[in-house]
Amino acid sequence: MAGRREQVLDAAIGVLGAEGVRRLTYQAIDAAAGVPPGTTSNHFRDRGALVAGIAAHLEALDHRQWNALTDQLRPADLAGLTEALALFVQDATGPGRDRTAARYALFLEASVRPDLRAPLARGRAGLVNLGTLWLARLGSATPDAHCDMLIEYLDGMILRRLTFPEPAFDPAPKIHALLSALLA
Repeated sequence: MAGRREQVLDAAIGVLGAEGVRRLTYQAIDAAAGVPPGTTSNHFRDRGALVAGIAAHLEALDHRQWNALTDQLRPADLAGLTEALALFVQDATGPGRDRTAARYALFLEASVRPDLRAPLARGRAGLVNLGTLWLARLGSATPDAHCDMLIEYLDGMILRRLTFPEPAFDPAPKIHALLSALLA
């Protein structure tokens, strides 16, 4: 049963990210998941439960992604951190676009549904913990504050590229300039 629930949630993230909150219907999710009609409503009795389920699922996916990043990328210097963050931005605005767009849609939903804030905040906390650790290793005088600035900058960069895609966009030079200033 958990497999089917995850299948539905993955499809819901795809629908929300690709088509927006207005298209987030049980029927659209069932179709995207390739499951029999009514499957989504069997797992999530109302829209509130569905949206909460999506937020929790995104949190779990984020946790897995941060663990994978930690295992795969161990930036030892400014160039390595720049490369890791540029890859993160490119994934968030390329192959991971639907997931990123779904997360931003949930951010807006959280402005009127405070119950969504906790799972979204926990997802961000994973990135903050990782970023703070990396910045401290590279000599940041205030890694917590610098990480907060860096993540806010990356959020803005990602949101802009989702809204106004640029096929040849290379985030590395801007990320490098910001990191250089923070670590100076």
